[in-house]
Amino acid sequence: MLDIQEILKKVSLIEIKTRKVVNELLAGEYQSSFKGQGMEFMDVRPYQPGDDFRTIDWNVTSRTGSLHVKQYHEEREQTIIFTVDVSGSLRFGTTGRLKSEVLAEVVALLAFSAVRNQDRVGLLLFSNKVELFIPPRKGRDHVLRLVREIIYFTPEGKGTDFDNALAALSRLFPRRATVFLCSDFLELPGRSFGVMAKRHDVTAIAVDDPSELELPKSGWMEWVDPETGRNGWCDTSDKKLRTKFSAMRARQRQMVLQHFRKNGVDLITLSTARDVVRPLVAFFRKRERRRAA
Repeated sequence: MLDIQEILKKVSLIEIKTRKVVNELLAGEYQSSFKGQGMEFMDVRPYQPGDDFRTIDWNVTSRTGSLHVKQYHEEREQTIIFTVDVSGSLRFGTTGRLKSEVLAEVVALLAFSAVRNQDRVGLLLFSNKVELFIPPRKGRDHVLRLVREIIYFTPEGKGTDFDNALAALSRLFPRRATVFLCSDFLELPGRSFGVMAKRHDVTAIAVDDPSELELPKSGWMEWVDPETGRNGWCDTSDKKLRTKFSAMRARQRQMVLQHFRKNGVDLITLSTARDVVRPLVAFFRKRERRRAA
């Protein structure tokens, strides 16, 4: 049984850490990267040099005899959905924190940035089934609940099924939303991912641990697959084994990257051994440049 005081303490520490980063760095980055999803007509005004000719209102122009352009109001409020893998492989880490804790931190950063900009945030947890859905809302307490669930939720399933999660999202959100799909992506999302990427604004967030990329030189080690329960032994002092393992993982990561590129989805790569802020800022700035192009 988890100690409620320990839960509150860890969630509070994440809030303190992320609030400072959001206030000092990410709030502006978020706002410039995630502007409104659409434009709502507001009024017309006389044309001024430099106005986009595509905004000319030809009906008003013909009626008044002078050029007029349409003015639009950006729809600011958005719906942000964090779709987070809680399968067995996310409860792993060799650097002092679990992969699930890294995802909780990055969700906190994004969610606090979102609610500061009056966006609503929701959460869908999945394993080989949909485990939990928390509808989008605003507010600090709501964000803290999301963080708490990501860290401490006990799933019924141990495996990973992206199709179930994405099918649930399609039912819950028939209209366009901003979706962050968070996992270690030890396997690729299926065909439904491409459909989801066309319907929604999807960003993938991948997290890994250094020991999953390169085997430590530690002699005989027992390994256990947390999702299937399979186990075995390997001799990590064998250089050929370590080289083969690293090459296999490099190919797997490249396949993940190509899969997301093919579907027009950005990928943010995180590690249990590194700070999450730098890759997040890099993502915001890349997205802002693309919007401005």
